[in-house]
Amino acid sequence: MLAVFCSPLRYTQGKSATLSLGPEMRTLGLDGPALVLAGTSARRLLESVWRETFRQAGITYGVQPFSGECSSVEIERVKHAATSLGARVIIGAGGGKVLDTARAVASDLSLPVVNCPTVASSDAPCSALSVVYTEQGEFQEYRIYARNPDLVLVDTEVIAQSPPRLLVAGMGDALATMFEAKTCIAGNIKNTRGGASTQSALALAELCYRTLLSDGVAALDALEKHTVTPALERLVEANTLLSGLGFESSGLAAAHSVHNGLTAAKATHPYFHGEKVAFGVLVQLIMEEKPRQTMEEVLAFSTSVNLPITLADVGLANAARETFSQVANRATAAGETIHNEPFPVTPAMVEEAIHAADAAGRAFRKERA
Repeated sequence: MLAVFCSPLRYTQGKSATLSLGPEMRTLGLDGPALVLAGTSARRLLESVWRETFRQAGITYGVQPFSGECSSVEIERVKHAATSLGARVIIGAGGGKVLDTARAVASDLSLPVVNCPTVASSDAPCSALSVVYTEQGEFQEYRIYARNPDLVLVDTEVIAQSPPRLLVAGMGDALATMFEAKTCIAGNIKNTRGGASTQSALALAELCYRTLLSDGVAALDALEKHTVTPALERLVEANTLLSGLGFESSGLAAAHSVHNGLTAAKATHPYFHGEKVAFGVLVQLIMEEKPRQTMEEVLAFSTSVNLPITLADVGLANAARETFSQVANRATAAGETIHNEPFPVTPAMVEEAIHAADAAGRAFRKERA
């Protein structure tokens, strides 16, 4: 099996980076008309900047508001808008679901795509895949594309204005990267590009984890004060670039499948992707029988930034037994990445590990009280 490493063509990060969007696109040979698929906050914060940067670069553009869910219906709606505009490039500006939708549209129309995250809430921006949900918010499928984004541009001044909970959710998503990467590499599992992992991918995944532990609390403090500090810059890079490259070029395992399973329970829908992935990390550690020291390190980090460590933290404090059966069945569906674990995985095993992870979280919290 050949080793395959993938990444966006260009990654640009820093304060006021949006002012460079037009010139950065020109550098890569990207021209208008550009369709900007924008979330509400992106439009509020950046519309005046877009006018300036695209004017300077001589790029025509149109703005299409995002409806709120990366679903097949939304993808088709935005495709129609792009076709009507005669778009030659798709720009996603907003959170992970906005960017997932932009990538899906660009792939279907064979157009280049630019991702401009306004939050550091997931590792979606650098990837060549989308997580597609139903209109009701339940996980539906992964869509994997032939190429990564042409440009990922991260304006940390904009990130610093985002809700703290979203930065924390990004840490939850990034928290899974190293653990899932190591599982896939140990099992010689194909990554999302159909190849083996590389030393580079594992090194980035490990750096991602170390950055979370060293800079997570300080970065959260900076964001709460709406300031851009070196710690915030490093943490944003970890959430966005390091996690994105690490997961895509190494692979996913149980943690993300547990997230997918949790979406089958309506009570979890108010919680972000990364929050549910963070709980999935605990479940994966239980299933893999990792050392107590590792479990406590993850629990301590999660507690320090307020990531979920119990079922109550993801809305399932008093869930019925049938709910957990649904979650476990969904997490172990055919094709799920939980089957990248080095042992056969059954719904009963997952259900048991979910409750064990919850017990470990409650015990840890009681000890620290």
